[in-house]
Amino acid sequence: MWYILNMNKDVIYVEPEDDITDIILKIENSKEKIVALVPPKKAGVFRSVVNIKLIAKSGNTSGKKVVLVTVDPSIVRLAATAKIPVTKNLQTAPVIPEATDEPKVVKAETLIDESDGDVETEEKDENSEENDEDDKEDQEDKPTKISKAAKTSPETEEETDKDEDDEDGDIDQKSSKASKSDKPAKEKRLKAASDAGGIIGWLKDHKKLAITGGVFGVLFIVFLVWAFTIAPSANVSVSIKATSNNFSEAVNFVNNMSEENAEEGKFYLEEKKKEDVREVEFEATGKKNVGEKATGEITVIATISVDGGTVQVKAGDSFTNDGLSFIADKGITMSFDGKDKSVCRNVDPDKTTLKEFDAQGCKIYAQIKVTAAEPGTKYNISARDNGWNTTAQVAAYSANAMSGGTDAEVTIVQQSDIDKAKEQLAAANESENKEKLFSDINENMLIIESSFKQNSGEAIATPGVGEEVKDGTKPTLKAVTTASVFAVDKIKLEEFITKKANLQDNQKIYEMKDPFIEGFLQANGGYSGKLKTTYLTGPKITVSSVVDLVKGKGFGDAQHILKDIDGVTDVHINGSFPWVSSVPNDSNKISVDINVKDQNGTEVKLDSDDEEPKEDKTTDNTNQNDEKKAENADK
Repeated sequence: MWYILNMNKDVIYVEPEDDITDIILKIENSKEKIVALVPPKKAGVFRSVVNIKLIAKSGNTSGKKVVLVTVDPSIVRLAATAKIPVTKNLQTAPVIPEATDEPKVVKAETLIDESDGDVETEEKDENSEENDEDDKEDQEDKPTKISKAAKTSPETEEETDKDEDDEDGDIDQKSSKASKSDKPAKEKRLKAASDAGGIIGWLKDHKKLAITGGVFGVLFIVFLVWAFTIAPSANVSVSIKATSNNFSEAVNFVNNMSEENAEEGKFYLEEKKKEDVREVEFEATGKKNVGEKATGEITVIATISVDGGTVQVKAGDSFTNDGLSFIADKGITMSFDGKDKSVCRNVDPDKTTLKEFDAQGCKIYAQIKVTAAEPGTKYNISARDNGWNTTAQVAAYSANAMSGGTDAEVTIVQQSDIDKAKEQLAAANESENKEKLFSDINENMLIIESSFKQNSGEAIATPGVGEEVKDGTKPTLKAVTTASVFAVDKIKLEEFITKKANLQDNQKIYEMKDPFIEGFLQANGGYSGKLKTTYLTGPKITVSSVVDLVKGKGFGDAQHILKDIDGVTDVHINGSFPWVSSVPNDSNKISVDINVKDQNGTEVKLDSDDEEPKEDKTTDNTNQNDEKKAENADK
């Protein structure tokens, strides 16, 4: 009975788009021995005798019993040629159509393989009612009888098939033409595949080719995932035109950090110093005679009152004649007590007439050895009675000539040479010292260059003043040189400038030229000057803000959004590959280039960070200032 088949069949509903290869695979992959094929209303694949024979052969090759569930006379007629059982629905016993009016009925038991064993009873197929309704519709639309189809001659069959196809309108004429043109080649391929045991058989015979194809298939899928999911990225280039602004503001400076008030334009002035030992060579211009000094003897005359007294000539007292000085080698004392007149000689002791005393008092004569104050032959003077001047309280004359003086001139260091060398030392290597001092100052400090100065400490000359300079050598002057300059916290100055600029919320400073102090002067216990600089302003656009605006949007929409920002002159968005047409949602796959140019078209160099980088510097500098304030408080 046919209801027994309900427990062992596999019902396959063929889709309109299935081709003969799909149907054969479904038959071969079925786990049941009996396979019931339910063709769709429009199934051109079942209108080819070759396809029907391939279905029958596939069933025989795979050990399956194939049954067609249809009332379409053309399909029934073709099934008769391939000896495939046909039934009008799943509840009716299948028959093998013949070229007679009455189809031959085949018992259900003959369709069941003896090896299947006992078959349990199964409820009716859930789709039986739907199949019955489909069968009724097919019978109403196509009332042609199976028996009539069976009796029709081959020529009539072709005409009948053509008429039925035209009446049903099931197959589009264009696709039908294409199908007919491809039919011979397709049938040959299917026949070859069927002869080789179907698709499964072909795969078994071509394992290497199948594995290679599978590997390339997997690689292609991986490539697609990479190309459309992983690889896409975008670069956004934004061009901005910045406006130049000038800044000039009077500010004050204090030496005490506790008095600093940056918001009011009062800044702490820090003095930076650098000491260095410097040595310069200089020219000695002094001359000195180091020859022998002339010597001789001078007669001195002391006049003492009648009452007595004492006159001294000290060692070192000078006797000068015609600008030439002679120095007493030793001192002598001449005295008169008012009584012993024997010591008195009022005339030249070389004369024969001697008077011990006269109205002026007692005159005492004595000889004293002298040496010329300086070497030189010019001191070899003749005996001279007159013209002597002396620092002692005596009169003098030389009875004999001075002799023994010689000339020997050498170069010596004099004070004027040292004074000139000090000026040279103060200016020596000033540019080098200035460069070294400035390089040691933190880059966050603004250097007031006009306050730079260099001073030298106590200088030591070698050889010293009055000392001889040996031939082939030059005297040197060594001193400690101190270079100093004032500096101000640059970050606080820039904050002051930014505050005074009074920018709108949607504006930012893209570049600030290094500020400088003009007219730096000391006044009222402090210093004053004018803070000046120039800065460029433009729309407040950062890398992160651009990413937030364009993320996940198409290139066109993203460009419009950015170009609508005031100050943005141009926007370019490029994808990593030609097929990329939108900005990725992943921020890590978006790169942003912000190009800022001034009014002259000169490109402005930006900070590496997309956010304001000066905040961190300010924090660090504030900590340093707090430490300095604490140190000053301790002092």
